[in-house]
Amino acid sequence: MTLIDIDKWQEIFLTLKKNKLRTFFTAFGVFWGIFMLVVMLGSGRGLKDAAYGGLGKLMTNSVFIAPDRTSISYNGFPKGRIYNFTNDDTEAILKRIPEVAYLAPETRGFSNGINNVVRGKRVGSFFASGQYPDVNIINPVQILKGRFVNELDIKELRKVAVIGERVVEEMYDKDEEPIGTTLRIGGVYFTVVGTFKSYRSDNNGGERDNKRIYLPFTTVQKAFNQGNIVQGYAITTQAGISASLVEKKVKKLLRERHDIHPDDKRAFDSDNLEEEFKEFEMLFNGINGLIWIVGIGTLMAGVIGVSNIMVIVIKERTKEFGIKRAVGATPFKIILQVIQESVFLTTFAGYFGLAIGVGLLELISYAMTQSGADTEMFSNPMIDFNKAITALIILIVAGLFAGFIPAKRAVSMKPIEALHDE
Repeated sequence: MTLIDIDKWQEIFLTLKKNKLRTFFTAFGVFWGIFMLVVMLGSGRGLKDAAYGGLGKLMTNSVFIAPDRTSISYNGFPKGRIYNFTNDDTEAILKRIPEVAYLAPETRGFSNGINNVVRGKRVGSFFASGQYPDVNIINPVQILKGRFVNELDIKELRKVAVIGERVVEEMYDKDEEPIGTTLRIGGVYFTVVGTFKSYRSDNNGGERDNKRIYLPFTTVQKAFNQGNIVQGYAITTQAGISASLVEKKVKKLLRERHDIHPDDKRAFDSDNLEEEFKEFEMLFNGINGLIWIVGIGTLMAGVIGVSNIMVIVIKERTKEFGIKRAVGATPFKIILQVIQESVFLTTFAGYFGLAIGVGLLELISYAMTQSGADTEMFSNPMIDFNKAITALIILIVAGLFAGFIPAKRAVSMKPIEALHDE
C-alpha cells in the first residue's frame, strides 16, 4: 500500500461520505482549533507591532539623559539645585567612555512658545531643537526632500533648518517648494534645507515628531546666547555593550563633574530604551506562550474528537477489517489505512482553518490601514509564515496519533473474532 494508491483514497472518501454530518462536525472541531490559534497569534502580533510602532526605527541600545533638579545636598550645594550639562561634558564622555558609539548633544526649550515660527503672514508653534547629525542615526527620520543637518553646518554655524511634514503643511501652500525658503524661528532667520517624515505612525508619536524642526547644535548655542549649555544627550552603545553599563558610566562621570551626590537618582531625567525593549520582549513572549497553550489546547480538543470518531468508525467496520485480514491484509496495512483517514481529515480541515484565519487577518489589516484605524494598542495583525507552518505540522503529527490508537484496536482482534462481531 502506498500513499498514492487511488483505490485506497477512493475508499477513504467513501468512508467519510457515509456520514457527512458526523464528518463535518469532526472536521469543524479541527478547523476551529487551528483557526483560533492563527487568529490569536495574529492578534498577539498586532499588539506587538503597535507597541514597537511607538519606537519607529529608534536604536534599541540607546539611552537618553537630561539634567534634572538635585534631591540631595552635596559638597556645599543645596538640594533642589538646577544645573546644566556643558560642551566640556560632551568631550569628557567621548574621551573617557569608549563604549559609546554615537553621542548626540541637544539644545531644546528655546523660544518654543506660542507662534515661535513665522513665515510672511503665517505663524505656527513648533518644537525646534539644536542637534548633531548623529541624532539621525540614533533616532532616524525619513528625509523627504533635501538633507539632514551635517558636519559642515555644525562647523560653520550655518543657519539652516530641517522641518517636519506638519510644519510644511502649516507654513506652505500645497504645491509650494519649501527647500531654499526662510523661516523666522525664535526671532532668527533659518534657511530650509530638508523636509522629513517620522517613521512612527501618527498615533504612536509620529504626529508630534512631524512638528519638529532640527537646527545645527552649534548655531543654536551661538544664535540664542546659550553659551556652552547642553540640555540633553542621546547615546548609543558599541555593538555587544549593554546600554545599562554605558548609562551607569555616563551618570557617574556627570555626577563627578557637577558635584552631584552618588545616591541622587533624581538628578537625571533618563530613559534606557534597552530596558524598555527587554520588558516588551518578556511581555510579548509571555503572551505568545499563553496563546500557544490555549491554541494548542483548543486544537487538541478537535484532534481528540477525530480520534473518538475514528474509534466509532472502526467499530462499524470491524467485519470489513476482519475480511481484509482473512484475505491476507497485514496489520500494518490496516493501521496505515486508518492513519491515512485520520491524517487526511485533520490536515484537510486544518488547512482550511489556517487559510481562512490568515485571510481574515489580512482583511482586518487591510481594513485598518485603509480606514486609518491603527491605534497605539493594535496595529497590522498578521501571522509569521514559520509559525503557520509549525501549527500545520503540529496538526499533522496530532492526526497521526489520533489515528494510531484506533488503528491499534482495529488489528487487536483476530480475524475470526472480527468476522463474528455484531
